[in-house]
Amino acid sequence: MSEPTAEQPAATGSGPLLERRYFIDVARPRLTPAQLMAEVQADVPHFSPELLADFKKKDGDDNLKPGDEFSIKILGPWNGCVRVTEVGATSFEFITLEGHPEAGRIRFEAHYRDEAPGVLRFEIRSLARSRDGLVAFAYDTLGGGKLVQEATWVEFCQRVAAASGGQALGNVVVETFRHDEAGHVQHTRHE
Repeated sequence: MSEPTAEQPAATGSGPLLERRYFIDVARPRLTPAQLMAEVQADVPHFSPELLADFKKKDGDDNLKPGDEFSIKILGPWNGCVRVTEVGATSFEFITLEGHPEAGRIRFEAHYRDEAPGVLRFEIRSLARSRDGLVAFAYDTLGGGKLVQEATWVEFCQRVAAASGGQALGNVVVETFRHDEAGHVQHTRHE
């Protein structure tokens, strides 16, 4: 039996620490946050655009549980693997594994908005750095990896919103908080 692949947390990466948030609000969903998340957890690959990021579960059944791993064929030279670290009724989280182009975590969550009862928000939050300097240059400076990643998670959010059975209240919002080594934070937001 082979050794499990090592986790690749953000602290092991290179370049700026990027906090990203993708979210969409849905009015009058037919599914509760827990029902919607159960659908996502049962078939993560269905919600990801296959041409951009093709998720394949390595082993096990459809039930998502901590320790499960997915290999991801990412458009371009960006393939990698992730491991499930947490699964709850309305959320789950992955950590990147050694060899993934990013070093960090990504969390998927569905919840009702406090200030707007009856409006469901689905969001994806990541906290990551590039795996190394070469990936940082290609991903961030040249921008190809960044565009693929953003397109993947925007489409993922749109597919989840459609599965909720409600009406999307707008486009997917994309926020990025870029933390540099000097402690400065640059914030961008767009739809």
